[in-house]
Amino acid sequence: MNPTASAARVATTQASPSQTLSRGIRALEILAEAERPLTIAELADSMGVHRSVAYRILRTLEDHSLLVRDDGGRVQPGPGLAVLARGVSRNLQTASLPELTQLANTLNMTAFIAVWDHQDCITLVTVEPRHSAATVVQHPGSRHPISAGAPGIAIQSALTEEEWTRLAPGVPYRPEAAAARLRGYAASHDEVIAGVSSLAAPIAVPGGRPAAVAVVYIRSSQDPAEVAAALTASAARIEKQLL
Repeated sequence: MNPTASAARVATTQASPSQTLSRGIRALEILAEAERPLTIAELADSMGVHRSVAYRILRTLEDHSLLVRDDGGRVQPGPGLAVLARGVSRNLQTASLPELTQLANTLNMTAFIAVWDHQDCITLVTVEPRHSAATVVQHPGSRHPISAGAPGIAIQSALTEEEWTRLAPGVPYRPEAAAARLRGYAASHDEVIAGVSSLAAPIAVPGGRPAAVAVVYIRSSQDPAEVAAALTASAARIEKQLL
């Protein structure tokens, strides 16, 4: 037997579980980002795999309730994901939810917590105002580049430029982060979503990476300075709960 060919087959076999896991995770990411349930063919195309490969992965995910299929065979995220999500940054979610509720209903804006994931910001938990039909929707699990928008700037501002460069090589430290570090909050407009403004304050997480509490809005009669003051006060209370 050709030793090189044998070694290649062994390497392929060893890599297969990792590749399968990666594909399963990618399938969940695609479904979470989709605006509607997807057919198996659509999901396979998005994953760049044959339909039979996608089907085998989906059967495993379905067995663990991580996805469900409707009567038409289309797939969408399942209740098992909610069970897993409860354990993600549990302390931060618990400490922030009352603050987000107060911010959303007092400011009449969608309020949320953003966390740092590699080169992205991910929305961890969000609260929409109770009595408003004209707010920006911010779904948990949604992500955008950390280099864009107030939440990312706020997260950067919790670190010095030197610390950021060490922890996130290749992701520039925005000049706005240095300014936000001095004033305690960050602001952005028209960066992540066209026409949408955002304000955010950093949250120091003991033993973890910094997060941010933020609001998004299209237009508001609120003074941005007052909104920023509310955010920084909420961030301080959340940090106190995390100690």
